[in-house]
Amino acid sequence: MKALLSIQPGGPETLQLTDTRASEPAKGELRVRVLACAINYPDVLIIEDKYQFKPPRPFAPGSEISGIVEAVGEGVADWATGDRVIAVVPNGGLAEQLIVPADGAIRMPKDADPVEGAALIFTYGTTIHALVDRGQLKAGETLLILGAAGGIGLSAIEIGKAMGATVVAAVSSEEKAAAAQEAGADRTIIYGRGPFDAGTAKALAQSFKEAVGPEGAHVVYDPVGGDYAEPALRSIAWEGRYLVVGFPAGIPRLPLNLTLLKACDVRGVFWGGFVAREPERHRRHVEQLLEWWTQGRIRPRIDRIYPLDEGGQAITRLASRSAIGKVVVRVAENGA
Repeated sequence: MKALLSIQPGGPETLQLTDTRASEPAKGELRVRVLACAINYPDVLIIEDKYQFKPPRPFAPGSEISGIVEAVGEGVADWATGDRVIAVVPNGGLAEQLIVPADGAIRMPKDADPVEGAALIFTYGTTIHALVDRGQLKAGETLLILGAAGGIGLSAIEIGKAMGATVVAAVSSEEKAAAAQEAGADRTIIYGRGPFDAGTAKALAQSFKEAVGPEGAHVVYDPVGGDYAEPALRSIAWEGRYLVVGFPAGIPRLPLNLTLLKACDVRGVFWGGFVAREPERHRRHVEQLLEWWTQGRIRPRIDRIYPLDEGGQAITRLASRSAIGKVVVRVAENGA
């Protein structure tokens, strides 16, 4: 089989398309023929050895796939050859075949698009955990989303609306604002690129306050970090919840006096840890996502689709922060 492998630490240009042997599934495992693999920000970091998990080399990046079961390991009763599957794995997705633990596999609806299927669980799973478990978002509350035109930001717009919130989407361009509005955002705000000086940061905080209204944002969803964090925190409501999701713009330093003045919480969102510690609650979240997906209430927006041999370009596209929605590598045609 072919796999796009990280041989040495470095950027996407260091990845090599290589022929390698497929593995047989062990007890409790499935071998899956990969149809599509979505790219996520950890893929940018893991090939540079900057992610918290460092797999031994060579390895293929890619943690979110859709595919078809090719072989079933001993002791697996609920899966058969030919079944369509979605899975989230530590790495290995940018390959024609992948071994997946059967107890973590998700059955993909019969007529679902495998490209959308590959783009569903990582972002929407993170977001439903963030807004339900960590943010405790309630119908009628105001949700401010930073980076709202990326895959995870768009998922937050859709899930926020499904939960009955008023959604304010913060983005960096008119094009991205249009995408956020198409996804259902009630209001949008366009901010500039950091870093910001004190005056610009103060102006941004004022813009956030005007966009969320006089009561403030009850929940702030921040997958961006950097210089955007403090201005967003300044717009939070009394007893609001600030959700720390990611740091593509850098790890911010927040003035903790703001949490005292607003009696607000800063809450971390570590979806991988949640899945490992709370598998039953994660399963219920996935069931809700699949229901919303089949109903058309959520739908992953696909920015671009790349072939396997251009998987490095897909990672570059995501790292540029210019993508609107999800970047996906199509590894094989459905049923091919």
